[in-house]
Amino acid sequence: MSKVPSDLKYTRTHEWLRTLPDGSVEVGITDHAQHALGDLVFVEVPEAGRTVAQGEPFAVVESVKAASDVYAPVSGEVIAGNPALAGAPETLNTDPYGAGWLARLRVHTAPGALLSAAEYGRLTTEETD
Repeated sequence: MSKVPSDLKYTRTHEWLRTLPDGSVEVGITDHAQHALGDLVFVEVPEAGRTVAQGEPFAVVESVKAASDVYAPVSGEVIAGNPALAGAPETLNTDPYGAGWLARLRVHTAPGALLSAAEYGRLTTEETD
């Protein structure tokens, strides 16, 4: 059973979003996603200054099984990519909701269609049934 922290918002494509005290957001992939991918061997995070649109691919994670795009859960400007992941992509496997964050964004427009923890939990249960 995957972990689904109740204080985060989620997407149907398995990204999570945490609102930070300054109003920016932190984004990563869910525990469910990292389990499905397996051992991660490479992560490409977006560079600061890049503008992204909600639903657009903005990062890449690669495992021994496959490479997958990570989609922006909101529209905004990247204020930081997580540089630690370049040398330690396995952090996404061991701490997907903490040190495994991919990027921090300054939100330009209010996000739409994000899921609560309960809704995301139901989605992942349906996918594994």
